[in-house]
Amino acid sequence: MTKIELGRLGIWLPWPQLSPELARDVEELGYGTVWIGGSPDDPDIAGRLLAATGRIVVATGIVNMWSTPAEEAAAAYHRLNDAHGGRFLLGAGIGHRERNQGYRSPYETIVDYLDRLDAGNVPVEGRVLAALGPKVLRLAAERAAGAHPYLTTPEHTRSAREILGAGPLLAPEQKVVLEPDPVRARAIARETLGRYLTLRNYVASFERLGFTADDFAGGGSDALVDALVAHGDAAAVAARLEAHLEAGADNVAVQVLTEPGGDPRPALRSIAEALL
Repeated sequence: MTKIELGRLGIWLPWPQLSPELARDVEELGYGTVWIGGSPDDPDIAGRLLAATGRIVVATGIVNMWSTPAEEAAAAYHRLNDAHGGRFLLGAGIGHRERNQGYRSPYETIVDYLDRLDAGNVPVEGRVLAALGPKVLRLAAERAAGAHPYLTTPEHTRSAREILGAGPLLAPEQKVVLEPDPVRARAIARETLGRYLTLRNYVASFERLGFTADDFAGGGSDALVDALVAHGDAAAVAARLEAHLEAGADNVAVQVLTEPGGDPRPALRSIAEALL
């Protein structure tokens, strides 16, 4: 299986925070991929990011299978790759029972979606699956280029690589706060983490990593926050990203968390200087 070249590091940001200018900036810094966070309501955002850049891969992280029909995703895949030299990667996932009306039979729904992508001639190497647990990770190895796990740790990356095997793509997301004061860094992290601690898919993933109900209260225990969000100076954050790569990741999607209205670019620049 041929892997699309994502580079060692990418960036991950919610789609409303992405712009062509930011994509150009991170391409110049040496990042290999822009992951479009969330299932975007803006159908043209990937095209604008691709048009503004010349090398970087643009990937969806992720298209929600409940809100975007496979036929629509397949048409977008072909349109974007035909126009931009094969630089688009389709990431798709099942979403969450708590947020998606009509959520049912998740595994069967994923398989059906992949079948429909096959019918739309989306190649296996052109798509990745959001995957946390072993069953979907194995499916990602069999029916996609690989997996894009979200909100995980280097320990999860090591386990995911064992499940996927040596060939498939593994591109975990990693949240970071470039802030040396741990109290302030954790406060910034909790502003984002809290929304995930009521979603069963993530809670189950954290439990597999050894965390318990006590860790999920109050925006997350210090131990949980520290495991899920790399914080400190650029060297400390770079060490966490390297840990994912050493554990078997091909690409790490860096999500910079800031205080409201903050610009992620200074942190992305510092990380690039440390690792790229």
